[in-house]
Amino acid sequence: MCSCRGGGWRTFALTPSGILWCNLRGGRRREEVTVHFIGAGPGAADLLTIRGRDLLASCPVCLYAGSIVPPDMLQYCPDDARLVDTAPMSLDEIEAEYVRAHKAGQDVARLHSGDLSIYSAVAEQVRRLDRNNIPWTMTPGVPAFAAAASVLGRELTVPGVAQSVVLTRMNGRASAMPEREKLEAFAATGATLAIHLAVHALDRIVAELTPFYGPQCPVAIVARASWPDQLVLHGTLESIEKELEHNPIERTALVLVGPALAGIAGRESALYDPDYRRRFRS
Repeated sequence: MCSCRGGGWRTFALTPSGILWCNLRGGRRREEVTVHFIGAGPGAADLLTIRGRDLLASCPVCLYAGSIVPPDMLQYCPDDARLVDTAPMSLDEIEAEYVRAHKAGQDVARLHSGDLSIYSAVAEQVRRLDRNNIPWTMTPGVPAFAAAASVLGRELTVPGVAQSVVLTRMNGRASAMPEREKLEAFAATGATLAIHLAVHALDRIVAELTPFYGPQCPVAIVARASWPDQLVLHGTLESIEKELEHNPIERTALVLVGPALAGIAGRESALYDPDYRRRFRS
């Protein structure tokens, strides 16, 4: 599902060639010029989804943030595609690119790092597209926390240890945290925390979490997961600040905190217990 020119919602079908068809009133269908938001994943070009790759290959215009989307990702664009680096652009300038492409009858691939559902700033762009009656779609990508867990070789939920994962961040200049979404409130649950955009505030993270998890709680900082220059720091709430001092990281890093990171043996899942009855086992 996605938005359609003329207001409201319509059902769209994506063909193998990447062409989007919209079901209109009266049983007619027509090709719609569309902006395709694509989650680029954590960095490695081969972690882009097949759908995302095919959409890139079908669009004559590609907007991407050059500061966080690796150049290798653009290899899937047509050779003659218009490539626009949005890193230095304002929202108004990005909107103008969408309008220009729409008037020219050109589909747009809009690459965002990670997954579109987490800290992607897609919502504000969608509002501008709706205002201009420009159709759009969303294609998910591999999120940073999933890539980081793979790099660590850890499951973030361990039976009997932690069964919840909290995706959060710290207060920053761009956006303040809602009053009720305090780090301490999440820590009180004992869940695994995936703290985005916060390596610069590691001292605050340590101070706020230690009373709940204890000084020996495992911490991992994963910077630029899946990039050639990825960096992983291991430690505890007591030691991680020293690790960061020895290996400075300024941005594009995820801080993971929680006992599940220790890889300790928790209770085994009942799903594979031979005595556990389920419909897929005779």
